[in-house]
Amino acid sequence: MSTRLTFRQDGTFKIVQFTDLHWMDGRAEDLQTRALMEGVLEAEQPDLVVFTGDVIYTGPVSPGKPECEKPKQAFRDAVAAVEARNIPWAFVLGNHDTESRITPEELMQVALEHPHALAQAGPAEIAGMGNYSLTINGRNGESAAVLYFLDTGSYSELAHVPGYNWVKPSQINWLTAESARLNPKNGKDKLPALAFFHIPVPEYQEVWDTQVCYGNKFERVCSAPVNSGLFATLLEMGNVLGTFCGHDHINDYSGSLHGIKLSYGRASGFNTYGQEGFMRGARVIRLSEGTKTFDTWLRLEDGSFIEHQPLHEPDPASGH
Repeated sequence: MSTRLTFRQDGTFKIVQFTDLHWMDGRAEDLQTRALMEGVLEAEQPDLVVFTGDVIYTGPVSPGKPECEKPKQAFRDAVAAVEARNIPWAFVLGNHDTESRITPEELMQVALEHPHALAQAGPAEIAGMGNYSLTINGRNGESAAVLYFLDTGSYSELAHVPGYNWVKPSQINWLTAESARLNPKNGKDKLPALAFFHIPVPEYQEVWDTQVCYGNKFERVCSAPVNSGLFATLLEMGNVLGTFCGHDHINDYSGSLHGIKLSYGRASGFNTYGQEGFMRGARVIRLSEGTKTFDTWLRLEDGSFIEHQPLHEPDPASGH
């Protein structure tokens, strides 16, 4: 796909983040998910859509419930609302996308069939599938911002370490090298960057415990049990404004830690757990060319949007 991402004439660039669609086979819940996506896309008219993992669900199901038997078709159906509108899109893998019946390599091939997919398989010699970057051009045609996409894997590959997987040293080395490649050493400021992945890093818990956050936390932060140093790497790169993940369906908060804003998306899929009164939706991100900031808000299933999420302050009694 040769689509070039470019800031609009008014200097803005808008991204819609859909996360955790858990699409299966076009059942009633999937159709609700599609209706939500269509409503968000109509309201927001984004320049790019990013799916932050668990686009489809290929894992075990409750007794008597049908499994996702055709994952390739499920993925095509899941992205169809975006593709039909000719909107460029990217994605990262989640822990449920390739649990059964399909490999990460096969799923990436399905994605790449689509005319508007900007995803890339990424370097074969590093861990994971779909580690890549995209640049956004400024109105002068030169690179003005960078988006990084990382595969956080699924489950720990070490028998004595239970839980979710983590970004590996080979990916972190690639990220550092990619940052150096994209930011020429001619004294110019580094390009502002955002990073997208599925499983939150442990610092999502730290930011909630120690900083003022905006939004809701209705479940624990289900990060890997091991801190791989991804956040420290992003911090040392010096130009990462924010990170965006999914995975935890009823968390949607944002908070800044050491100058990087850590944000959850808003779970978009109806085919998975939620919470009464906590509507499905999407996160919207708006970059402004030439600045080191971004705006973000939520667009919900009923068409409403939330610009100011509830304030959360750290508990002084916890010692933080």
